[in-house]
Amino acid sequence: MGKRLGFGTFLAVGLLASALVPGDLLAQDERPLGWTDVAELTFVLTAGNASSSTFGLKNTAERLWENSSFKLTFGAVRTSSGITTRTATGTPENFSVSETTDTKTTAENYYLAGRLDRALSDAAYIFGGAGWDRNTFAGIQNRYAFVSGAGRAWFDEETRRFKTDLGLTYTVQEDVVENPGADDSFFGLRGSYDYFRKLTETADWGSVLVVDQNLNTTEDLRADWTNSVAVAMSERLALKTSLQVLYDKSPALTSVPLGDDTVLTPLGKVDTVFTVAIVANF
Repeated sequence: MGKRLGFGTFLAVGLLASALVPGDLLAQDERPLGWTDVAELTFVLTAGNASSSTFGLKNTAERLWENSSFKLTFGAVRTSSGITTRTATGTPENFSVSETTDTKTTAENYYLAGRLDRALSDAAYIFGGAGWDRNTFAGIQNRYAFVSGAGRAWFDEETRRFKTDLGLTYTVQEDVVENPGADDSFFGLRGSYDYFRKLTETADWGSVLVVDQNLNTTEDLRADWTNSVAVAMSERLALKTSLQVLYDKSPALTSVPLGDDTVLTPLGKVDTVFTVAIVANF
């Protein structure tokens, strides 16, 4: 009996079909050539009875030529929390209290990705890219992904942009806790869309969805969906709110104590990341 095709495979086939449709729907304005850079910074600090700090950084550098473009993105999110333990010594009538604070990292995520696009026509393009990410709290120590494929730009204007693409991927994954039943390298299909819309003179909305389907194990499906709204505060600065949803149908394993032994159990399938960041455009 053959393997059952997963949802990601059907989505990828649909995106490929859309890329092959003639390109007469494309509307395009001239965008400035050269380098652009967008940096986002998030920092949250609490102190007192409870202490924690969250630092987030994301940077996207893009180079645009007449028929091609290159994009390099990297980011990091790290949260540390302080746990205070209080101990009393003496008697109920005469005592003293000592405090000890132990700071631990409670969330950590790093990534780096590059991509090169080359136009074949006003609508169609080919692309290739590579990326690395680490999310130890989701069970991923290192994940390297390579992708190559084709796509279609439905419209590319100053006030709105929308494109879909499909690529063949090769992934090498190192888990924090080794899964004896999973491949550490595999081929896959990746389908995605990237949408941008200028809502008002000062507000923009963006939506990006990336779906990865493991071709070795069709039950292994991953999705990364991010929606964001940015409001300009000046010509260079904006306030951006975004919600990222990460889904993994076959999540990594974690080790759980069971008496004098340990057992392996899967982590959660869904992670959400909500951020409010200051954005600088260069």
